[in-house]
Amino acid sequence: MGWEEKAARAKKGHRPSLKNWERDGLYEKFPSYAEALLSPSTHPYSSLRIDSRTGRAVAHSLSLERARQRGMSPPTQKLQAMQLDDGTNNEEAPMYPIVLDVKDTPPALFHEQYEAKVIPCVIRNIPYGDSSSSTNGNNSSTFDEEKKDCDDHTATSPARNQKEWPAVHRWSLDKLINDPDLAERGFKCGEDDDGYTIRIKLRYFIQYLQNNKDDSPLYIFDATFDEDKYAKRLLEDFTVPDYFNEDLFGLIGESKRPPYRWFLVGPCRSGTTVHIDPLGTSAWNTLLFGVKRWVLFPPHVPKSVVKGRNLILPGEDDEAIHYFTTILPRIKRRAAASGGKGDYSNFECYEFTQYPGETVFVPHGWWHAVLNITHTVGVTQNYCSKRNFDEVWLQTRSGRKKMACSWLRKLHEHYPDLARRAKALNRRDRFVMWEDDPEAQRRYQKKKADKERKKREKRERKEKERARKKEKWGDHRTTERRKVSES
Repeated sequence: MGWEEKAARAKKGHRPSLKNWERDGLYEKFPSYAEALLSPSTHPYSSLRIDSRTGRAVAHSLSLERARQRGMSPPTQKLQAMQLDDGTNNEEAPMYPIVLDVKDTPPALFHEQYEAKVIPCVIRNIPYGDSSSSTNGNNSSTFDEEKKDCDDHTATSPARNQKEWPAVHRWSLDKLINDPDLAERGFKCGEDDDGYTIRIKLRYFIQYLQNNKDDSPLYIFDATFDEDKYAKRLLEDFTVPDYFNEDLFGLIGESKRPPYRWFLVGPCRSGTTVHIDPLGTSAWNTLLFGVKRWVLFPPHVPKSVVKGRNLILPGEDDEAIHYFTTILPRIKRRAAASGGKGDYSNFECYEFTQYPGETVFVPHGWWHAVLNITHTVGVTQNYCSKRNFDEVWLQTRSGRKKMACSWLRKLHEHYPDLARRAKALNRRDRFVMWEDDPEAQRRYQKKKADKERKKREKRERKEKERARKKEKWGDHRTTERRKVSES
């Protein structure tokens, strides 16, 4: 069975109700959108916000060089704004994310001035090591070929040093498809309607990536780094940056903590729809290959606005590519016409382009969506540090009740100050922990029993269907058909 059949099976399992993955013709339409974003004349950083005093829409854009210069200034620096109607005013507006460089930004400075203040950032050159020199301009020359049919070429990296990630040289598509450890391993590219993982071998997926014409292609988003020796090889290819190495969920252990790190391989036109990262965690996302487009909304922007409710027409899809090309422009037009009233008061959104070697820091609570402008390879990780502990604890104690009990015991042992803080938050909110709440335990046991019952019923239905096929076709025919489908 070739890559076409493997991909077709994965797509059918992931979105069984979608019969035609090419129905919107975005394979033909997308290159002009991508070309405009990658053009040297396009500023990769832009914003739109509604002035809270006047209700007027204010837009601003920055070149990569200007964004870098701004990142070298104190984080309180403001930038001159420009009216959407081409008029100007004297009001100054924030512009996010802040662009930093690893050689100019010690971890302590990042923690104090950016992470603690919940400010999104782009940190350049982390995979290339501390002594790497910044690339110049907006990297447009690197992506001349990427503008044509989404063909990527690896960016030229700075001088090598001892801290350079092996992924810089191993994670191009040409290297991955021939990687002896990874090419034959199955990676997660979706889930079925029952939440079961859909996997496809990496070499098949890269062939699909290079040849598909789907509107919104499958996307490898795999968190199983520790399942086998081949997946563990990925851990050797990168190092958690010093900015994010405080990982308080690590106290719980790999087997009990929620999924938190992912290996990413995305075809152009794939992406992730707008969301907030779970359990109050912050996230970092490093791109090794290709180009991504991001949009960020501050935590105060209502969910209904961010999701574009009432702006999606009947029959329209809401995948990442539809969000960026259709829904987001509608949201911005509605915000501009709102006069700053209702849900659009204090509206803000920030768009930017991520290039190879750049690491995006998304603080907890910020809405974000990502679109792969070209084929991409990267890694991302969610984490909890002392600086976002309060928000993580508040969400974990109710969202992961049993895990929160184990975590609190570990905090008592290793971080008694944080354990005291967690208890203080519980007292403030009169929150009762799961292990001290018999009613919550009863509900948990009932939910667990219901889940087991549904799994058992599904297994029984499959067995009946298998028996029916054996009766119809004969045992030998069924066995032959199964061998063919598994080959």
